[in-house]
Amino acid sequence: MESKAEHNRSNTKRRIKKVARNTLKVGVHFVVGGYFAYATYHYIDIENNYCESLNPSKLCGIQFCNGYGLLVLLLGFVYLGILYFQVIKPTVGKSIQRKYISPFAKWWKQFSRTRIVSSIMLLVLLILLAVFLYFQTKEDRNKLRSLLAPCVLILAGYAFSYDRKAIKWRTVISGIACQFILGIMCLRWDVGRKIFECIGNKVATFLSFSDEGSRFVFGNAVIDDGIFAFAILPVIFFFSFFISILHYWGVMQRIVMKLGWLIQQMLGTTVCESVISAANIFLGMSESPMLIRPYIKKLTSSELHSIMASGFATVSGSVLAGYLSFGASAAHLITSSVMAAPAALAFSKLYMPETEESQTTSKNIELEKSEDSSILDAASNGANNAIPIVAGIVANIVAFVAFMAFLNAVVNWLCFLVGLDDIDFEWIFSKLFFPLVWAMGVPYKDCNIVAKIVATKSIINEFVAYERLGEYIKSGDLDARSITITTFAICGFANPSSLGILIGTLSAMAPNRRYVITSVAMRAFVVGSIVCFVSASFAGLLLEEEEENRLYAKYLNAPQRKNITIAFLER
Repeated sequence: MESKAEHNRSNTKRRIKKVARNTLKVGVHFVVGGYFAYATYHYIDIENNYCESLNPSKLCGIQFCNGYGLLVLLLGFVYLGILYFQVIKPTVGKSIQRKYISPFAKWWKQFSRTRIVSSIMLLVLLILLAVFLYFQTKEDRNKLRSLLAPCVLILAGYAFSYDRKAIKWRTVISGIACQFILGIMCLRWDVGRKIFECIGNKVATFLSFSDEGSRFVFGNAVIDDGIFAFAILPVIFFFSFFISILHYWGVMQRIVMKLGWLIQQMLGTTVCESVISAANIFLGMSESPMLIRPYIKKLTSSELHSIMASGFATVSGSVLAGYLSFGASAAHLITSSVMAAPAALAFSKLYMPETEESQTTSKNIELEKSEDSSILDAASNGANNAIPIVAGIVANIVAFVAFMAFLNAVVNWLCFLVGLDDIDFEWIFSKLFFPLVWAMGVPYKDCNIVAKIVATKSIINEFVAYERLGEYIKSGDLDARSITITTFAICGFANPSSLGILIGTLSAMAPNRRYVITSVAMRAFVVGSIVCFVSASFAGLLLEEEEENRLYAKYLNAPQRKNITIAFLER
């Protein structure tokens, strides 16, 4: 009798919880609906009565990036998602997947991978590329020079490949094609460019809120003076805090898994390397492997190489604010990371193709869940986890900049003794990059400066490179085309300090694979740099110089240049 009574009480509690949960959901929907109805009424009122005045309201026009249109888009995406996951997928989604989508996908996979069909598809792709390039460079054939670097780097990849016979050209061609198509969407297509400008603006605005916390802790004087360690780096605490919350809720895992699945389907890569490639769009090279920590020890040499190359080819959201403060465009930084996701896998499989059997599949892998006990615990741990990142950035910048100054002094003294002035180590090293930056499409008059910035990124880090790029932007020594190409070329973590950090991170997760990790690290470092150079080349081919000139002119004319995106929004 007692067990039956307990069972009834348990059922009653469950029913009460279910009713309370459903009531809360309905209440939230009513509140959202009421808010949207009043926002619509207010928008119509403003549109009808105030927009024709001399000082129109910011609500005038649909304004999909800032005004009423953004609210419509956000609610539209949310409720379409709810409709799909709560109604369509449970009722008819599985049936459609089983009867139509899965059989068609299986047939297409077999059909598209036959030699004849693959050859025809490649021929069509080349014809479309030739037609596009003809019209794209019709007014300035000099833009075609930007194709030299990708062609040379692809040939170098084949020449120095770990195993030429094992190269899967479908993966290589698909990845590079995706990189180029993403470049067209983000840089050449007007709608895509505006979308990424909007996303960049929102990211920059979001990161700028960390300024309030910095001012509270360090004071206005330190922040207004723009002292790097206090004005720029604290944004990493804020971003890590936010990402940790999303990880606790499981949002990051879902986004990364969906993007990883998409990349896997397009390129034919394995699940782990695809997921990490997608994760590196948002996370840093040492944070993203945490998502698959239990499986690191099972990865093949090629998969480890791909994971490291993806990390070196991208930058994390936590450091974007630092680059923005030096004058980089948020839209370009985000575009570069998105383009690098498929390209990193493509070039990784070119330079080190898969020669082993992968032990991980989408059926036997599950992303690591948050170990935090509550949302407050996740938020606190997220902020605390940023401490070693900030400390590592400061330590590496101090050490490498000091060491570079020492090398410059030694080389300068040696050259002075033989009658050569103004020559130092950076000058000599930059000359190695001169042919490369010219092949990426940089105007000849700017090649010396851009080569020096790329050399700085390669031997110190991208923070110092962006700081020096910012100085040239302010002085007007570079034109908009050179600035954009340079922004893409140095948008990656491929530098000596990051090499050590990533080796240490992966070795700690899989001590038994340390030998493999260290053996593929340098090759992955080179591939990560190559991905950035190819993205920069595509940017040089696709960018609209009038748009770039307008963007940087607004930044230079802004009274307080905190970053290029904020300056663009304020005017």
